[in-house]
Order: sequence, then structure tokens, then C-alpha cells
Amino acid sequence: MQIIVAAAENWAIGKDGDLLWHLPEDMKFFRNMTTGNVVVMGRKTLDSFPGGKPLKDRRNLVLTQNQKFSREGTQIVHSVEEALEVLKAYEDGQIFIAGGGHIYREFLPFCHTAYVTKVYRKFEADTFFPNLDENPQWELSYQGEMQEWKGISFAFTTYRRK
Repeated sequence: MQIIVAAAENWAIGKDGDLLWHLPEDMKFFRNMTTGNVVVMGRKTLDSFPGGKPLKDRRNLVLTQNQKFSREGTQIVHSVEEALEVLKAYEDGQIFIAGGGHIYREFLPFCHTAYVTKVYRKFEADTFFPNLDENPQWELSYQGEMQEWKGISFAFTTYRRK
């Protein structure tokens, strides 16, 4: 399994249920990596998409504690264990954990690769991704070249579990 996330210098990823920035290149990277694959997300992440609609051309696996929740175009699970059981039907490289904060923390122990778009600025936030730079189980294996969009510097990086 793989994680895909965009995180600030302080590992901030969101505030008030929304992203902290909009980087077209990051959205394009996310789309290219996940199209044709499985994306695992929480219900709040699904709700944050335009119209609350699932991502097109991907299998959307949504984790929620709400037993009555349903949404067209998604497969609903109610626990990490249930999600892992469903995911056994897919190749490891086809699975992307796509947020939010709680889902990232729950699935990080099962992942071997983390694609992190690093945003070189600190943001005020209420949702954070675990700091992989301080986690001895993870190492930075790829650092892309610095890019900039509307004054926001960022780079695509890859972390691998040691």
C-alpha cells in the first residue's frame, strides 16, 4: 500500500475540512498516480470533493463509522480491518491511502511507500500528517526539483519504509 499526501513544512495538511492550498501540479500528480487504482479515504475527505462525488476512474473505498452512510460510486467499510479485507483483492501497488488525517494515521503502519508533495511553508492547521522525517522507520528516497506556483514552493518526494 502507498500513501499520497501534500504536507507543509510543519506536516500540516488541512484546516476546517479543507486543503490549505491548491497546487495544480499536485492535483495533476495525484490524478496521474491514482487513476485506474483504488483510493482509500474517510467520509470527510469524500465530502470535501466537488459535490461530494467520488473520484472518477478510480475505485473509491470510504471508511466511516456511520452504518447508514452510502454514496453512489463508492464502496463503504466501517473499520480498518474491513478495509484491509476488501483490499486483499488488489495488488499492493494499486492501493493509495488518500486521507484525511485519521485515515493516514490508521493506515501508515500498512504502507511501504509515501508520495509526499512537500510544500515549503508552514501553515496554521487542525489536521497534520505524521512527520516522516522524525520517524526512524521511514527514509527519504527521492527528492524532486523545487517548483513554484503563485509564490508557493513545493517538490515531489518519496519516502520508503526501511
